[in-house]
Amino acid sequence: MEKMENLSKEDYKIQSFDLENQKLLKTALKDPGSVDLEKVSSVIVDQSLKDQIFSREAGRICYTIVQAEAKQSNGSVFRRNLLNRLQQEFKAREETRKRSTQEWVCLVSFICNIFDYLKVNNMPMVALVPPVYDCLFRLAQSDALKNEEEVDCLVLQLHRIGDQLEKMNAPLMDELFNLLRDGFLLQEDLSSMGRLLLLEILEFRAGGWTLSDTAQKYYYSEVTD
Repeated sequence: MEKMENLSKEDYKIQSFDLENQKLLKTALKDPGSVDLEKVSSVIVDQSLKDQIFSREAGRICYTIVQAEAKQSNGSVFRRNLLNRLQQEFKAREETRKRSTQEWVCLVSFICNIFDYLKVNNMPMVALVPPVYDCLFRLAQSDALKNEEEVDCLVLQLHRIGDQLEKMNAPLMDELFNLLRDGFLLQEDLSSMGRLLLLEILEFRAGGWTLSDTAQKYYYSEVTD
């Protein structure tokens, strides 16, 4: 019963695929040995780069397929293909960013989401720590801080995985937050929304990766007004 519930929970995220790929993914979730897992990883990455909502949730479907494959055959074909493809996309990230901010923001969301979900012995994958930090540092550069879409993406990722990332490499997190603080204090061409988001994330980390109720009310009433 629980397994069926899990699958139905996965279902809603694959509605945006065409029927053939929906069928492929549903089969991969239940019986990964019967499908081409390289194709499955490509389909998931391709969709993540064009669909912002899916890019934020894709880690869960990847996690389920990884678990199913490990259980079925003790294999890791899907994970290997997924990471290879991610590596290619990561190498081309600057061209992607020049071509399309939306695609770039989706790529960052996807990499961070994979970092969040794919664990080895309940620990984040060490191999993903440098690329995740690289993406976040890129979003903290002054040209990216001018762009609300990129600031929004940065803040979203730090909310989601900042705490885990800091445990993996605290000095890099300090460095990243120095950049964000400088951006907030020194950069004049930030939008008021960008400035608000940066202030919120600075407070969020200062509070041990949580916001006090008062701060929560302040920021989120501002955002929704």
